[in-house]
Amino acid sequence: MVADGMLTRKRYREVPPRVDYELTERAQELAPILGELARWGYEWAWGPPRPSESVDLGAIFRLIPGLIEPGSTSSGTVVLTVSDGRAGEPMAYRVTLNNNAVTIAETDEGHADARVSGSAQAWVDALSPADDRRGLSTSGDSRLADELLERFALSAGESADVAASVASA
Repeated sequence: MVADGMLTRKRYREVPPRVDYELTERAQELAPILGELARWGYEWAWGPPRPSESVDLGAIFRLIPGLIEPGSTSSGTVVLTVSDGRAGEPMAYRVTLNNNAVTIAETDEGHADARVSGSAQAWVDALSPADDRRGLSTSGDSRLADELLERFALSAGESADVAASVASA
């Protein structure tokens, strides 16, 4: 993807070695398309994870810029935290919403208007068609956090329609 101009790669001469990848402008133009493909898959092919499967919540969170139109929500910053992320360590994703863009970064640094946290299972439950957010905890501007989660996942009403259409198929 680097050779195709979709990613930039920056290697740090550290121990342990570290490499950062960033989407290029060309790749960022694909975000809405990937978001729509993800939404289609979610609506038509969602199933609970099998016991042997793991869910890459980071990959799901990184789709947020493609799933939410700039200017469609209030402006602000929300940090989403998976308390038992990689190797049991917390993973944080900073979502910045404004009229011009929706961006995401893998960091917890800086001011956040709202914070939403939970275990990996709590996030799977919250993002599933059941929309069960009881396992998530929110601090700060709960209205902004709820608005982000509503735009990011299907609402309960849509989920019921999807479940009914899948069941009848």
